[in-house]
Amino acid sequence: MATIKDVAKLAGVSTTTVSHVLNNTRFVAKETQERVYAAVQSLNYAPSAVARSLKVNQTRTLGLLVTSSSNPFFAEVVQGVEAECFKEGYSLLLCTIEGDRQKLRHYLTTLVAKRIDGLLIMCTEYDPLLFSLLESYESLPQVIMDWGPSNEFMDKIQDNSAQGGYLATQYLIDQGHTDIGCVTGPMEKLPSQQRFAGFQSAMDKAKLPINPNWVIAGDFEAISGEQAFNIIWSSAKRPTAMFVGNDVMAMGMICAAYKQGVRVPETLSVIGYDDIPMAEYFIPPLTSISQPKRDLGKLAVTTIVDKIQCKRKKGKTLLLEPSLSIRYSVSRRK
Repeated sequence: MATIKDVAKLAGVSTTTVSHVLNNTRFVAKETQERVYAAVQSLNYAPSAVARSLKVNQTRTLGLLVTSSSNPFFAEVVQGVEAECFKEGYSLLLCTIEGDRQKLRHYLTTLVAKRIDGLLIMCTEYDPLLFSLLESYESLPQVIMDWGPSNEFMDKIQDNSAQGGYLATQYLIDQGHTDIGCVTGPMEKLPSQQRFAGFQSAMDKAKLPINPNWVIAGDFEAISGEQAFNIIWSSAKRPTAMFVGNDVMAMGMICAAYKQGVRVPETLSVIGYDDIPMAEYFIPPLTSISQPKRDLGKLAVTTIVDKIQCKRKKGKTLLLEPSLSIRYSVSRRK
C-alpha cells in the first residue's frame, strides 16, 4: 500500500507539500499540484482518514441518537438527516436507544470515542439521564430535535405544536363542528401539552365549551386511539369530531369506529397530526397536520455544520411551522 512518502518521492516534492496539496491548506504552484495528483493516481494512494482527522481535528462524521424508532414519523426525519449529511460531505452513525439506559450510556460513549464532530438527538421524551450525560459533553456541538432542556450550549429545533393544535381544531370548527373532543399524547411530554394548548385556544376563541369527558390522554400508539374511541362512544353524549394528537392514534380510533359500525367521517370526523406517509393511503385518507419531517432533518444537519464551522458555543432555538393536509376523514357538519 502506497504511503505519502511514496507520493512525495514520485512527485519530487516533500511530504509536507503533498499534505498541503491534498488538504488545500496552503498555496502550491499549479505545476506542482499536477505532479502530486499524477503521483497519487499512479500509486493509487488513499490518505488515511484517521491520520487526517488527528491532524485537522475533524472526522467529518456526525452521530444521530434516536430515543425511539417505532413511530413512522422518525423514519422520514432520519432520511432527511442522512441525505443532508451526504450532501454536506459527512458520514452518519445512527444509534437507537428504545428506552434502554444501558444502550444510551454505551452508544454515547462509543460516539464520543469515535471523535464525531457533532451529535444530533431525536428526542421523544424527557430523560434526566440523557440530558445529564449530554451536559457532560458540553464542548461537543449538539442539536436536539423535538424537545429538550433549556441550556446555553445546545441548539433545539422544534415543531410549533401549539399552532398545529390550533390549526387542526380551527379546521374542525370551520367545517361546522361544535362538539369536539381531543385525544392527547402523554401529557408529561411537551409536544402533547402544546398541541392540547392549541386545541384549547381554538375552542376558547370560538367560545365553544370543552367537555372533559371527551379529553383523553393517549400514548401516541394505535391501541390508545382505539381505547379512547371506546371510552368516548360509551358516553351518553358523543362528539361529532375528534382532534387526535398523532396519526397513529387517529388510525387506531378510526379502526375502532369501523369495528363498531361507526362511519368516518359521516358520523365522526377525525383529524390527526404528523402527516405520516401512510396517512394518504389509509381508509379514509386521513386529514392531518403536516410537519416538514425531511426539512427538520435537513435543518438539523445544516445547523450543526454551521455550529461546527463557526465554532459557535451559544445555543439557539428554531421553530418549524406546521400546515394542514386536507383529505377525507373530516366532513362538513350540516
